[in-house]
Amino acid sequence: MAETDSWPLVVCDAGPLIHLDEVGCLELLTDFRGILVPEQVKREVLRHRPTALQTAKATLRILPVPISAELQFRALVKAFSLDAGEEAALSLLRLYPEAVLLTDDAAARLAAKALGYRTHGTLGVLLRAIRVGRTTRAAVLTILRELPLRSTLHVKASLLQEIIQKVESLSQI
Repeated sequence: MAETDSWPLVVCDAGPLIHLDEVGCLELLTDFRGILVPEQVKREVLRHRPTALQTAKATLRILPVPISAELQFRALVKAFSLDAGEEAALSLLRLYPEAVLLTDDAAARLAAKALGYRTHGTLGVLLRAIRVGRTTRAAVLTILRELPLRSTLHVKASLLQEIIQKVESLSQI
């Protein structure tokens, strides 16, 4: 695996755990050095998709996360109307600034970028899997085409079509 393709550590919000489980792709997280999951995110996943935590082949490190009380952070959380899981994930990133935040929430992505953190989501994990040879282009295309029926991930149809076209144009190695 190329150095640029490895994400050594990720902090996970609920969305990617739920959505990757819905499409049967949680195993795509197994090559990360570590998957940090705040307790608050675990509770959210248990409410919405308890099987995601049971079927995860990757080792998830569930961590208690104290929420940052810093005024700028609190203002950002309020401005973006972040939920407890997103707030905890961002608080955890303060302890692991080299980590990548996995989230499917647009507001959480904007907040993370405002704080200087890298972000990716379910679609990024699927596309990365092609790039690093974890799965085939054909397999990802099938998942992308079935996504609206198999997952609760909210993606604009035009964006999903654009991603499908980009994946179709990739040369299979």
